[in-house]
Amino acid sequence: MYISQLSLTNYRNYSRLTLDLPSGPVLLRGDNANGKTNLLEAIYFLSTTRSVHTRTDQQLINWIILRQETLPFARVEATVKTRSDTFKIAITVVREGNNFRKDIRFNGAKKRAMDIIGKLNTVMFLPEDIELVTGSPGIRRRYLDSTLCQINPDYCAALSRYNKVLTQRNALLKELFKRNGNPDQLFYWDEQLARDGAALMVNRHNTILDLDAVARQRHRELSGGREGLRLHYAPSFDLYRRPQPNYQLPLIMEELVPYSTAAPPLQEVRETFRSYLINARSEEISRGVTLVGPHRDDFHFLVDGIDMTMYGSRGQQRTAALSTKLAEVILMKQFTGETPVLLLDDVMSELDAKRREQVINIVDQAGQALLTTTDWEDFSLDFRQRARLFSVAMGRLELVQPD
Repeated sequence: MYISQLSLTNYRNYSRLTLDLPSGPVLLRGDNANGKTNLLEAIYFLSTTRSVHTRTDQQLINWIILRQETLPFARVEATVKTRSDTFKIAITVVREGNNFRKDIRFNGAKKRAMDIIGKLNTVMFLPEDIELVTGSPGIRRRYLDSTLCQINPDYCAALSRYNKVLTQRNALLKELFKRNGNPDQLFYWDEQLARDGAALMVNRHNTILDLDAVARQRHRELSGGREGLRLHYAPSFDLYRRPQPNYQLPLIMEELVPYSTAAPPLQEVRETFRSYLINARSEEISRGVTLVGPHRDDFHFLVDGIDMTMYGSRGQQRTAALSTKLAEVILMKQFTGETPVLLLDDVMSELDAKRREQVINIVDQAGQALLTTTDWEDFSLDFRQRARLFSVAMGRLELVQPD
C-alpha cells in the first residue's frame, strides 16, 4: 500500500500542494515550523479522520484563510494504491455558521468516519510518542483503539457502542444517587456494557500479545541485544480473577501466566465483567461513575522486568515506544495483507548510529515510508540516493537531488 498522490488545500500552513509520491522511502528536510510534520499529520488525518496535534477541526484550516474567507475550509485528498485496487479518500473541514464539520468522501461517495478507517493504514511515530510510555493510561488506550480500528472494523463498532452505553449508564448512576432510585434499573445497561466491553478487552489482550511478540525482536535489534522488552496488558479487572501484579517491583514475564497467554473465551469475560459491575454497584452509585471496564484499562512496557512507565531512562522509554510502533507495521500487515504507510517524524534525532542503522533496515522493508529531518546528515548518502528527497520551506516542497 502506498500513496501515489497527495493534495492539500488550506491545510495548516499549506495553501495549495499537489505532490506525486513513489513507493519506498521519501525524505523531507526542513527547519522547524516549516510544515514537515503537518504533511505527515495530513496523511494520518486521512487514515484515522483525527488530527494528532489539534484539539478541534477548526485548527486544521490555514489561519489566514480562516480569518479572511467567509466560508473557510481545509481539504486533504489522496490517491492510494494497493496490490489489488486504487482509490481516493478526501476529507474537507468546512465552517457552517459557528460550527465546523467534516465531509468525508471515498471515491467521491459520502461516507461516515467509521466507513473509511482502515482503508488507508498508517503507523506514525512522533518525538512526543515517548508519552505512550510515560504518559497517562488514556494515551495508551487511545493508541490501542486507533491501531485496532484500522485493522478490525468490528472493534471500532463495538468501541462506539460501548462509549455511548457508558455515557448513558453514568447518567443513570448519578440519577439513582440523586433520587435514591432502584439499582435494578442498571441490569439492562450492565448487559449492554458487558457485551461490547468484553469484546474490547479480548481484542486488546490478544493484540498486545501479538505486538509483544514482534516488539521484543524490534527492541533487541534497536538495543543491540542488551535489553529485553515485554508488553503486558493490565485490564481494569483481572480476566482470570487474579490479583494485579505490583508494577513497582521487577517482574518476570513467565510468572505472569496466564497474563501472557490468549484471553479467555468471550462469554467467560462477559460474565466476569457483569459480576464485577454488580460487586461495584454501591460504590458506583455513590460516586456517579462506572469504575470497571475497558475505559479504565492500561498496558505496561517492561524492560528486563522493570516497568518503563514508572522507571527507565528517556532513551529506554523512547526505544520502547519506537519498538512498539515498528511492531505495529508487522501487525497491520498480518491482519490486512497490506504494509501500512510508515510516517516517522524526526525519528533519528535522539538515536545513536547503531539504532539509526536498525531503523533504516526496517524502513527499507516498508512499502512506503515518509521521514522528516532537519539535517540531511542524519541519513547516510546511500539511503539518500535511493530515497525521494524534498526540501520543505514555508509550506512549499522542492524536489532535490542527493549529493
